[in-house]
Amino acid sequence: MSFISNKTIPVQERLIMALDVPSIANAKALVEELGDSVIFYKVGMELFMSGDYFEFIDWLKQRNKKVFVDLKFFDVPATVGRAIKALSSKGIDFATIHGNNAIMEAAAANKGDLKVLAVTALTSLDRGDLDDLGFQCDVKALVLSRAKRALALGCDGIVSSGLEVAMIRKELDSRLLVITPGIRPVDNREEDDQKRVVSVEQAFQNGADYIVVGRPIRDAQNQKAMAMKIQSQISSQF
Repeated sequence: MSFISNKTIPVQERLIMALDVPSIANAKALVEELGDSVIFYKVGMELFMSGDYFEFIDWLKQRNKKVFVDLKFFDVPATVGRAIKALSSKGIDFATIHGNNAIMEAAAANKGDLKVLAVTALTSLDRGDLDDLGFQCDVKALVLSRAKRALALGCDGIVSSGLEVAMIRKELDSRLLVITPGIRPVDNREEDDQKRVVSVEQAFQNGADYIVVGRPIRDAQNQKAMAMKIQSQISSQF
């Protein structure tokens, strides 16, 4: 069964490029190399630690790019709420949070026009990792539980592996945005730390609204050509 997204999202914006690079200079060079092949960028912890994070976000917005701040806020609910409120004034499009009901509720109450995404289970985690973390339920049960709570508490969407998206669509229809990382348009490599991965086509057939792609573009010999190839794969689904 297909769960293709029916949301009015420009097709080219459905690809989110993860800027997992060591410096702002590297990130700017990659953005310039990709040009108009990518509109939406995820800016995470690695760049946050490199300095000039918000100057870089301003640089992206000046170039009419959309920005996904992926810092997975997890703290005292009031602190997370204030952090989300501060972000909402910067023209950022998406931001991730982690944690319990009170954290999700505080973020949702302070989001303004910012779309808040609750992380379900990282795509680098498998059943053994969840055992290590003390979760007794299986991955699907954990993801569905967090998706249901995110919806009930006012979050705009979730971050979920493509392996669980069809289940979420069956249970919750299209009420949440679903952003899917762990996309591999080519065969997975042995050194890859992502364990729960899907192809571009599978992610959208299962119901993803957006996909996040990092190393397949970043590590490609021709980065722009790879981004354009993925955009073509996305377009073929709509």
